[in-house]
Amino acid sequence: MRNWLNKRKPVRPLADEAVHIKSFKENQRDEEAFDYRLRGLRNVALEQIVGSVGRYLDFDSKFRLNQDLPQDRLENIKAALAKGKQFPPVKLYQIKDEYYVLDGNHRISAAKELGFEDIRADIVEFIPARKDFENFLYRERADFYDRTALSYDLPLTETGQYPRLIEQISVHQRFLESTGKKPLEFEQAADDWYKTIYTPLATVLKQEGLLDHFPGRTLTDFYTYISFHQWSGDQAKNMEAFRNNMTDKWKTGYPDMLRTITAFILLNVATKKENSIIEKLFSLDEVNEVHSVHGSVDILVKIILTRDLLSSDAEIIGGFVQKKIRQISGIISSQTLIPSISKTKTGS
Repeated sequence: MRNWLNKRKPVRPLADEAVHIKSFKENQRDEEAFDYRLRGLRNVALEQIVGSVGRYLDFDSKFRLNQDLPQDRLENIKAALAKGKQFPPVKLYQIKDEYYVLDGNHRISAAKELGFEDIRADIVEFIPARKDFENFLYRERADFYDRTALSYDLPLTETGQYPRLIEQISVHQRFLESTGKKPLEFEQAADDWYKTIYTPLATVLKQEGLLDHFPGRTLTDFYTYISFHQWSGDQAKNMEAFRNNMTDKWKTGYPDMLRTITAFILLNVATKKENSIIEKLFSLDEVNEVHSVHGSVDILVKIILTRDLLSSDAEIIGGFVQKKIRQISGIISSQTLIPSISKTKTGS
């Protein structure tokens, strides 16, 4: 592992950069977010960590420690992180899509300065209770993702629509169980629903260009409205008939629904774990090449993924990195490169 720590003396922030990070308690009060639920361990993007529970006055808006405070602890953590030392997960409070540090302020500051993309965290989410449209919709969306465990982005702009999608998935779950003659987890049914029902219909709607005529609405809005009214007579029968029909047309009628993505992942890893990490990476089906390299990174990985017409490259790649690569012990940080223009010589 190469030490890529920048040991220059910290520069005092400019006046317009000196605003401190956000206060959790202020946001909690504004959102009336006092009920909570335990979210457990996950990787959190550092850019979403915007404040602190108790030390928001100690860091500027870029999470740099104020220069009038002792710097020794921060410098020691930076040096240890750069050498691959493993720290316990930080503890974060979540309100909507923002995170606040309960324990680990110095680790967050060091990781941001070193250019890390995310960090392992133990999360407690506080649920906004302020009675407004935005919070009603947020709670419905959170409940939907809690139940389905889907990683795809399905944005809706009206309340009451996520429960309709939950009902569709429940109907589909019962159908799959009746045909498979065995119990099926709701999350498995949700994944199958997305791939075999939602994606085909949403693709047809997207190709029709309906969104161009309804600014402010989303593709999921159209899917929910049309599917609810189209299949309302006998939802189970009509929905599964559509699914079977689209399965036959998957390759012939919509050949562009699956596309290949190539990306490169740059990894920094812990000392003495490089060889074992390389072996684990190479065992993944999606990994095409793995290289140990010299320089500011340790390992270069080439991956080849497929996506449907609705999902973005960044969404699919990000999900793969989080679920497959970042779960490998010993990986400190990752950076993803997506080619914009590529040329390949045949036979090379």
